[in-house]
Amino acid sequence: MIKVAQVLAGAAQGGAENFFVRLVVGLHTDGQLQQKAFIRNHEQRIGTLKKQNVEVEGFRFGGIVNFLDRRRYLKALDEFNPDIVMTWMNRASGLTPRGPYKLVCRLGHYYNLKYYRHADYWVGISKGICNHLVQGGMPADRVFHIPNFADESEVKPLSRNSFDTPKDLPLLLAAGRLHVNKGFDVLLQAMTSIPDVILWLAGGGPEEKNLKKLCHDLGLDERVRFLGWRDDVTALMRTVDVFICPSRHEGLGSIVMESWAHRCPIVATASQGPGEVITDGETGLLVPVDDVLLLSNSIKSVLADNAMKDKLVDAAFDHYQQFYSKQVIISQYNRFYADIAGKDRH
Repeated sequence: MIKVAQVLAGAAQGGAENFFVRLVVGLHTDGQLQQKAFIRNHEQRIGTLKKQNVEVEGFRFGGIVNFLDRRRYLKALDEFNPDIVMTWMNRASGLTPRGPYKLVCRLGHYYNLKYYRHADYWVGISKGICNHLVQGGMPADRVFHIPNFADESEVKPLSRNSFDTPKDLPLLLAAGRLHVNKGFDVLLQAMTSIPDVILWLAGGGPEEKNLKKLCHDLGLDERVRFLGWRDDVTALMRTVDVFICPSRHEGLGSIVMESWAHRCPIVATASQGPGEVITDGETGLLVPVDDVLLLSNSIKSVLADNAMKDKLVDAAFDHYQQFYSKQVIISQYNRFYADIAGKDRH
């Protein structure tokens, strides 16, 4: 079997971190690889991987100046003796040198490429990120496009009156890190012209205080529920009427795949990722970034037209099954690893 080390030095919570677990578990279950996960010491993630019988070891990943910590990680990596090492995001990529293995850096956003130049191969989760890599000087024949798949676990909808929500009103959902890049301030402004609608906003982050103040200043306190970080976003999608992705910058927008897989119509901005994968009027509705009026009008159009909603949901689900399902993406990674394992080093 090909031996693959999966290396993540990410945060306790986050979309990339969630997908790391999904992919590693999916590859393990598929059974064509021998894997080990090298991750930061987050007990919950370590426990989740161990429960799925994935070999895993935790490290501080404190940075390049933490010599002892980095030495411990590199010693464990050497002892595993992988054929391939795939690093996720800046810190893990910057701390992992070239070695006797094939080094793959996986990018989920338009990151500064200084952390990635030493790799042998690169995976971009969108075509735009792949172009970013090539334009940044990476050889095009060593850059591969492999997107994300959704959490396909069956879930039950929540009660529509959860979080003290009037159950007879239309219900919107937005989810993600509360960061300026996510554009949740624009969504709150759009809410002022969508009367009698409730918004569930799931997530945490540095903009939480500012967003709550904006919500209050706009007079939306009675119509917006700040849910904090949630591990049940797919269940929330099964509950609501429309999912909104108002991002200013979004590498892929894996949340798009979540909405498709769980049959929740989506209205998104044409930021990098969603603008690439959504076909406007077929698999979702797209609006320009930072356009409050068009965002509110598009949300209202989906809420008012059940036939449109059903059409969007059906087309998006079929598109997901064909191009982004777990089975499709796991197969792409297995083929990719098998291909590069047999190649000479560059």
